Amino acid sequence: MKVLIVGSGGREHAIAASVAKSPKVEKMYCAPGNAGIAEFAECVAIGAMEFDKLVTFAKDTAIDLVIVGMDDPLVGGLVDEMEAAGIRTFGPRKNAAILEGSKAFSKDLMKKYNIPTAGYENFTDSDAAIAYLEHVKFPIVLKADGLALGKGVLICQNLEEAKAGVKEIMLDKKFGSAGNEMVIEEFMTGREVSVLSFVDGKTIKTMTSAQDHKRAGDGDTGLNTGGMGTFSPSPFYTKEVEEFCNKYIYQATVDAMAAEGREFKGIIFFGLMLTEDGPKVLEYNARFGDPEAQVVLPRMKNDLIEVAEACIDGTLDQIDLQFEDNAAVCVVLASEGYPVSYEKGFPIYGLEEFKKQDGYYCFHAGTKFDSGQIVTNGGRVLGVTAKGKDLKEARANAYAATEWVQFENKYMRNDIGKAIDEA
Repeated sequence: MKVLIVGSGGREHAIAASVAKSPKVEKMYCAPGNAGIAEFAECVAIGAMEFDKLVTFAKDTAIDLVIVGMDDPLVGGLVDEMEAAGIRTFGPRKNAAILEGSKAFSKDLMKKYNIPTAGYENFTDSDAAIAYLEHVKFPIVLKADGLALGKGVLICQNLEEAKAGVKEIMLDKKFGSAGNEMVIEEFMTGREVSVLSFVDGKTIKTMTSAQDHKRAGDGDTGLNTGGMGTFSPSPFYTKEVEEFCNKYIYQATVDAMAAEGREFKGIIFFGLMLTEDGPKVLEYNARFGDPEAQVVLPRMKNDLIEVAEACIDGTLDQIDLQFEDNAAVCVVLASEGYPVSYEKGFPIYGLEEFKKQDGYYCFHAGTKFDSGQIVTNGGRVLGVTAKGKDLKEARANAYAATEWVQFENKYMRNDIGKAIDEA
């Protein structure tokens, strides 16, 4: 079969690496792809939001399956467009992708169906938001309603910071139209855990757990980023936590979406906070996490194509989802200055080392070819991932592998997975 992956980041590279293992696949394309994905797929110069061009390409090339990796095209309705053209596509339709596309929608859904989450209020008027903030307990969390590349969340320690945050999100439109509506949410404390899942509209099968590191600097300091590294599994995701989430969160979310006439097929990413009062949902995403996919997919035993097709066909209950009994850690190599401003176009050296070793991966997030040389082309450049028999070994392997790669202005956090040592 012929497969088209839509996206250009480390997540899509991890998806492509998994798809390449499937005996069902004879040819793979990626739009627009990157220099790393080019090892597995023919990269096509079509942007992820160029729906008409993507549909035309899929029809002209007789694509059998489209996998949409990114949030923007999912929320924008690419799956609907592909299906209307008769092309099988893995990912939620527009009316289901709203689970990620609108934080206000997802919070209201959780409230309506008694799914555990933080207390909150939604606002479309900045004056009303500020009036509300004058009577809350700090710290408090402000969230832009729409998609903001994982950066539209502000944690405010006092009223002065909160007022500045309202101005930033709703008036200055730092996150664009994502800030037309804003969620004000109580601040939760505890361990964060990410759990990805496959969903076929009625059945849900969860993958192995992971934990992301969002802040730019060591010790969780600095600005929020798209993710600076991750590890899997999380030692804090115990059997008791899993049983609670199975009972009150996972199936409840799938059933809630179905009850709302928004049947969800694809990936639901559950961002969880393990609070003193039990697990609560921080956020939903409607696709693989980035960089969570980079540690979860290499540990998955199943054929990704088979699982994706079962989600589309409503036969996920027949899949025995299995993961290796080991661990993986991903350390993101970024450009110095990310997520604010950084230079691009620096040659990358040492990538060939990863082909010599089993259990090591280098997922490209922001790279391109320039005169035959792979160069940096983004804030997050590479995701260096390694497996190990346990988390400590995987972490040591991943950090050792970061030394294989060199480029000017290379930056990384040095404490990815440090929480492992405290578990």
